[in-house]
Amino acid sequence: MIEGVFVELSLIILTATLVSGAMLLLRQPLIIGYILTGVLVSPYFLNIVHSPESIETFAQMGIILLLFMVGLNLNPKIIKELGKPSLITGFGQFIITTLIGYLICNYFGIPLIESLYIAVALAFSSTIVVMKLLSDKSDTGTLYGYLSIGYLIIQDLIVIMILMIITSFSGEGTILEIAIGTFLKGFGLLVGLFLIGTYILPKVTEVIAKSQEYLLLFSLGWCFSLSILFYYLNFSVETGALLAGATLALSPYRYEISSKMKPIRDFFIVLFFIMIGSQINIAYILPYSELILALSFFVIIGKPLIITSLLGSLGYTKRTSFFAGNTSGQISEFSLIMISLGVAAGHLPLEILSVVTVIGFITISGSTYVMLYSNKLYLHLSKYLSIFERAGKRIDMQNRFKEEDYDVILFGYNRIGYDILDSIQKIKKKYLVVDYDPVIIRKLSKDGMNCRYGDANDYELLDDLKLSKAKMFVSTIPNFDTALMLISKIRESNKNAIIIVVSHQIDEAMKLYHKGATYVLMPHLLGGTRASMMIKEYGLDINKFLKEKIHHIDNLNHRREVGHNKPKHERK
Repeated sequence: MIEGVFVELSLIILTATLVSGAMLLLRQPLIIGYILTGVLVSPYFLNIVHSPESIETFAQMGIILLLFMVGLNLNPKIIKELGKPSLITGFGQFIITTLIGYLICNYFGIPLIESLYIAVALAFSSTIVVMKLLSDKSDTGTLYGYLSIGYLIIQDLIVIMILMIITSFSGEGTILEIAIGTFLKGFGLLVGLFLIGTYILPKVTEVIAKSQEYLLLFSLGWCFSLSILFYYLNFSVETGALLAGATLALSPYRYEISSKMKPIRDFFIVLFFIMIGSQINIAYILPYSELILALSFFVIIGKPLIITSLLGSLGYTKRTSFFAGNTSGQISEFSLIMISLGVAAGHLPLEILSVVTVIGFITISGSTYVMLYSNKLYLHLSKYLSIFERAGKRIDMQNRFKEEDYDVILFGYNRIGYDILDSIQKIKKKYLVVDYDPVIIRKLSKDGMNCRYGDANDYELLDDLKLSKAKMFVSTIPNFDTALMLISKIRESNKNAIIIVVSHQIDEAMKLYHKGATYVLMPHLLGGTRASMMIKEYGLDINKFLKEKIHHIDNLNHRREVGHNKPKHERK
């Protein structure tokens, strides 16, 4: 028996490796490869799975660990910072999408309960897919990135309540009794766990973090302990896992916990999506083909328009609203989890799981390409998107600048730009800082510096900057395509300007020089250049090196004070 399960798992993982490799070549999320693997190993194709109970056990572990890590990111401090826009877009999109989704299902004759489940499933967007693509594009620090993360967190909070409701309604009693009982138990648990997470767990993790191995073991134990507790209280183990992560979210060691848990989660979650894919039955799908196409179209097109409209009504620019809306055009891994629970609780027939899984497959694939090519889409759609803008000053124009000519325009302030701006100020030239991180712009504006919120990829912004008047342009943005576009755009109207850009590859640096760059900064080579200059200048004089050391430590301490301690991708 054990040998049989081992062979099955080995074949499944081998198939997943090959299929997911093909997805990488097609620039698709690996989740698509996992679902396709499930379809291939199912009884309807290769028929590899002969021990579904064992695979389901592993899949259940994957769900628990996934929700635990989502909980780790539900930091109340972050939710407070995101504020009103995230609440309005999160709840507003959920309500509107659920209503429209229900009406579409009702039009196709789907029964009430099934329509409600499907409609709610459509309202959630994939945290995994969105965060992965934002990270790949280095857009987690943009305003639209913050807004996207904000509504995803609100959705995660809604998930907690829905999972509680689904598992509670599988018990006995009247609807009123179940509702009151669920509320009282749920409220009591949330209050108790909030107090534990705020006052006890941070101190506990501080003590046990001295052993990294034990920190991992404690985190797993806490996750499964709460899952078991919720199971015996007639809630779902998934809800327990989610709240177990949330209670650790205030711990100063949540990043360490998250990094250690991620490889374990990734392995088990692969098996969950493979199991979902293996349950897709073509015979179930064919009668629902028109419904699947209609709902998929609504998710890919309709949901982004809802987010765009809501953000536009709040006063954001059409560009910010459009990019944030584009991140919502898929259903979530939690949609599949919710439908799976509905099937397990006897609320839904098995074919609904197949229907929603296919919708997930279509929408995740489609929305990935929409996000990857959102810049090009915006260029073509910009003039039509003005209907989503509210008249008056844009809320995301947190600027402190005058409409005048500047000697130097700096794109990107953080880290490299910090020192460059200091030098620009010392030579007493009029400057303007352009950055797409609203936190940085807010700080610069508060400090009285000339700044403007904007993305260097935005052609409308560049046209508005009077590029022909500036004498120097400095871009600290490491993206090669952005650097190429900036150089090309500047050279169209300003042949004599000094253009300094950043590159991490020698071949790319040569292309940037050929395109018209005046100088290309290569950060990973600058350290060696600086060290060699010190050796030439100081020789073997230790006192001069120690003096340099003191100066460097002072600079590092100041950098840490202004938030340059870690790159953003490491802090997420």
